[in-house]
Amino acid sequence: MPIDHFNAQKYGRLELRAKQAVEGFITGMHKSPYHGFSVEFAEHRAYNNGESTRHIDWKLYARTDKMFVKRFEEETNLRCQICIDRSGSMFYPKATDEIHSNKIGFSIQASASLVYLMRSQRDAVGVTLFGNGIEWSTPAKSNSAHHNYLFQELEKEFDKKEGASSSNIVSSLHKIAEMVHKRSLIVIFSDFIDSVFINDESQTELFEALQHLRYNKHEVVLFHVYDKKTELNLDLENRPYTFVDLETGEQIKVNPNEVREQYESLRQKKVGDVKLKCRQFGIDWVETDISEPVDKVLERFLAKRARMR
Repeated sequence: MPIDHFNAQKYGRLELRAKQAVEGFITGMHKSPYHGFSVEFAEHRAYNNGESTRHIDWKLYARTDKMFVKRFEEETNLRCQICIDRSGSMFYPKATDEIHSNKIGFSIQASASLVYLMRSQRDAVGVTLFGNGIEWSTPAKSNSAHHNYLFQELEKEFDKKEGASSSNIVSSLHKIAEMVHKRSLIVIFSDFIDSVFINDESQTELFEALQHLRYNKHEVVLFHVYDKKTELNLDLENRPYTFVDLETGEQIKVNPNEVREQYESLRQKKVGDVKLKCRQFGIDWVETDISEPVDKVLERFLAKRARMR
């Protein structure tokens, strides 16, 4: 959707694009798939004969020989922490303009859209940027001044041309698990190159960090961002290319046609393993092609979540 330059003075380009995206995909949805998603234990009350035994506190019964039911209160507001990987590989491919962006640009635009969505619901939202460690973070808040601050900081990040020289998503996620208020929604944008596609050990370490998040009662969503044409399909000319690691500078020269079949097979196995573990741990893994419009990616995901509720 083109930017309305008349309103750009009122909103800022990133916030305006977020506004347009959210208003597009949220129309027609009866309610957000996230609003008030979690519940908090409130108190015990005596069990009444004939009612459901679902919420009986059996541990308390074992101690007192009396039946009590746990009463819960649904939280009226959600706490959401959006976490963006800004390691060097996220700055691939070279952005040609604001619409045809790279992985970090797509992630920032999607994050801005989620900030706008949370603001429209009066929910609390914070943002964390990480590379080799936590680079910048703000806790979840729900006031307008905080939301405006997030848009300003995301816009600054959107204009940057390079990321961290190295990445350590595992260490960053362990820190986020401790930093963020329990029972939050944690949304992570990353290409997961250093944690999924390197070796089995790095994948194991990633899931230990994700289990840490789940142990602290967080709901976790992983947006796996990639450029489908070149990173998944190796859709390049039939000639040798020099591939450069954007974080280490390491280079390798190869003809994509000679390794495509082996590359696709290995990649499918790695991603398949990750998807299986995510299902086991109750984590959403969202395949995210950056060539698609941000609003379409979020629309499909939120519609799926709404059906699951």
